[in-house]
Amino acid sequence: MIPAAVAAALAPVTGELAASTGAGGGSINDSYVITGTGGRRWFLKLNDAGQADMFAAEAAGLEEMAAADAVRVPHALAHGTAGHHAYLLLECLDLGRGGAAAAAQLGRQLAAQHRVVREQFGWRRDNTIGSTPQPNGWCEDWVEFWRERRLGFQLDLARDNGYDRGLLARGRELLARLPELLAGHRPEPSLLHGDLWAGNWGVLTTGEPVIFDPAVYFGDREADLAMTRLFGGFPPDFYTAYDAAWSLPPGHEQRVALYNLYHVLNHLNLFGQSYAAQAQGLMDRLLASGA
Repeated sequence: MIPAAVAAALAPVTGELAASTGAGGGSINDSYVITGTGGRRWFLKLNDAGQADMFAAEAAGLEEMAAADAVRVPHALAHGTAGHHAYLLLECLDLGRGGAAAAAQLGRQLAAQHRVVREQFGWRRDNTIGSTPQPNGWCEDWVEFWRERRLGFQLDLARDNGYDRGLLARGRELLARLPELLAGHRPEPSLLHGDLWAGNWGVLTTGEPVIFDPAVYFGDREADLAMTRLFGGFPPDFYTAYDAAWSLPPGHEQRVALYNLYHVLNHLNLFGQSYAAQAQGLMDRLLASGA
């Protein structure tokens, strides 16, 4: 049931609501498909009122990607607070899983999105990765950005959350080695989705791919590609098409673990100890290989 205060806040966009149905698929927000009296549907996310900035950042990220005119994203229609709740209203898209053609199209379109670049790494505002704050202050140096705003930030959270000192010590050793690990790598600041795992894309009934639930910033495009290999992976046709559109530079295979460590540390901080061994394994592999 949608709270009355939220329904009233949405009324300028939706009019009177006729129905709401809970929608699964997320561990952070309560999600609903809501229907107006005329039959039109929308997708609604709700959280505590204190999370309003998280929804504002998500809406801004969707708008940033929509402006790139590369990959289809849901349109953000309204966000704000009402009563005890923060809300984000999105267009409702009927999404399924696609085959090889949709995966290939996504690969080509993501390469086009990544060609939207800025002069510095970061973004015009901070946002979240899941529910974790994600600092995006502009930075000219990619090594500094990845050390201070990504891995270092997550390691500080892990320290505050009381995780093993040995894991934290290995993390600090890795931070000190970042100039070596990224030596000679000079990526452009590309427009990234930022949280592109298998659960954050789908396919319309027309066959067009869609990406959603972003954590947008401008960074190394390899970070998006690395994330696609976590938590289920993407179809082979996606990688083949991306590579044909814009091939990755030498050494990208070795940087996958470095970029995915950020997401594994985030999962450690969000969901607990079960991700500690995976984080430790990635650190050990990176420090042992020197790449």
